[in-house]
Amino acid sequence: MPQYNPPLRDMQFVLHELLHAVDELKLLPAHAEVDEDTINAVLEEGGKFAAEVLAPINLSGDLEGCTLDKTTHEVKAPKGFKEAYAQYVEGGWPALSCDPEYGGQGLPVLVNQFMYEMMNSANQAWTMYPGLSHGAYEALHAHGTPEQKATYLPKLTSGEWTGTMCLTEPHCGTDLGLLRSKAEPQGDGTYKITGQKIFISAGEHDLAENIVHLVLARLPDAPAGSKGISLFIVPKFNVNADGSLGERNPVYCGGLEHKMGIHGNATAQIVLDGAVGTLVGQPNKGLQAMFVMMNAARLGVGNQSLGLTEVAYQNAVAYAKDRIQMRALSGPKAPDKPADPIIVHPDVRKMLLTARAYAEGGRALSAYVALQLDKALASDDADEAKACEDEVALLTPIIKAFISDNAWIATSHCMQVFGGHGYIHEWGMEQFVRDSRINMTYEGTNTVQSLDLLGRKILGNNGATLKKFGKKIAEFVEEEGTSEAMQEFINPLADIGDKVTKLTTEIGMKAFQNPDEVGAAAVDYLRVVGHLCFAYMWARMAKLALEKKDSGDPFYTAKLATARFYFAKLLPETASLIRTARAGLSPLMEMDEALF
Repeated sequence: MPQYNPPLRDMQFVLHELLHAVDELKLLPAHAEVDEDTINAVLEEGGKFAAEVLAPINLSGDLEGCTLDKTTHEVKAPKGFKEAYAQYVEGGWPALSCDPEYGGQGLPVLVNQFMYEMMNSANQAWTMYPGLSHGAYEALHAHGTPEQKATYLPKLTSGEWTGTMCLTEPHCGTDLGLLRSKAEPQGDGTYKITGQKIFISAGEHDLAENIVHLVLARLPDAPAGSKGISLFIVPKFNVNADGSLGERNPVYCGGLEHKMGIHGNATAQIVLDGAVGTLVGQPNKGLQAMFVMMNAARLGVGNQSLGLTEVAYQNAVAYAKDRIQMRALSGPKAPDKPADPIIVHPDVRKMLLTARAYAEGGRALSAYVALQLDKALASDDADEAKACEDEVALLTPIIKAFISDNAWIATSHCMQVFGGHGYIHEWGMEQFVRDSRINMTYEGTNTVQSLDLLGRKILGNNGATLKKFGKKIAEFVEEEGTSEAMQEFINPLADIGDKVTKLTTEIGMKAFQNPDEVGAAAVDYLRVVGHLCFAYMWARMAKLALEKKDSGDPFYTAKLATARFYFAKLLPETASLIRTARAGLSPLMEMDEALF
């Protein structure tokens, strides 16, 4: 069975040395009392929960999966999931970063980010249950009425109730403008919702006493397309005026998807048969409200991918150090054994270091974005809050798509380290690969994220937000440009920064002539910008490691070696990506459809 050890040392490095997070957070009124010791203690306890409670039921949960009683429409999660959730609630973990007004602990998003990384490493399928709930909490916190907040937020904060996001339908996929679910006003402020939703993660289960579904549907007079979508709260059990649970609402699970991965999470087909709901926000403005949850989910998917990359790396390293096979080409490295451990072989090291570099780079970038989100939410300086909000919007598709692409690469590499044993369930590696694959697909496929980044977030404002982010990188390059020791990191960082500027301008000019050029270049483009972000993070981490390389702490020695690997072996991928992005639309569209 795979093992998991929370990477607390690296988390503390990112928090306290790279980001100086406490100093930044103390400037925000909501977090003026935060301190390093509290954050470290919370993460240490959270790590114990992840490693000791969640990890042991990951493999068994994958094997067992969820079961649906087709008569009652009730779903049971795998053995141990309900008990683990009860411990999670008892420990107060759902409330970590929630508003104290509703029973939350009010800790920074950044702390919650690290907690979720550890839980995702330990058991992604289980973690999706509270993860969806937290997204529902955020959407209602931003757009709910005072009455809705009073009714639902305390229960979501405590974890007594869970939440979902019910978006897509069998015929529409990502194009929510095509959805058909209907909401009929009842004259008493409620609506009857009718329709069918699919791919609803955590859509039905036995972990909590009530499930709060956030459902997109159309009012009778709604305009066509995405401008005619409204958002509704549809609880599994209706809620009485005193907050107690009332009668069962006709919203139920019509089937469970039999999936490639995340078997322990109930991916439900949800049927709404005149279910009672209440409107969230303004009529026909549902997507604006739901985007709060969708953006949170996209950051969450990046976090899922980061967690899988880390746990796959840990287990692959342990195996590579123990497994003996063949001799090193340069001669025996373990002469007392019949063969050398496979970690001596260069390509095994390449696979391990790829996973490590993507895990540590992803952790740094995700934490950076979480800190900007804390500032966007809590700064009393409107200009700072807006600038941070814009930067989070810019980097969200990169967090989702680049980190999930990297997780697919990394988990595949780590499975390969195991050789034939990597395909055997009991080792856990093939589960990490299967679980990671969905992260590239749901919450908007990575192609959709790429179109969002290039078309909306960059070309949509003539690159203004990208230029501001690029200015931070340029300032760092200028500060370190005279350091001889930093040249191996600064020169390639400056180079990729210049190339992104030129590539963006070139694609923008092509897109002005033909918008389809955005679609042709977007996926390659996002990966190039993702590497720009990682190169920035790795150069900053390399600077810190260089400053402390003589401290005697092997942590900094390893950090510096990983930085060098990233710049030498992974960043050069951008050369081919830039070339294929520049190849443009013609090679994709010149073939007649009939010839496919």
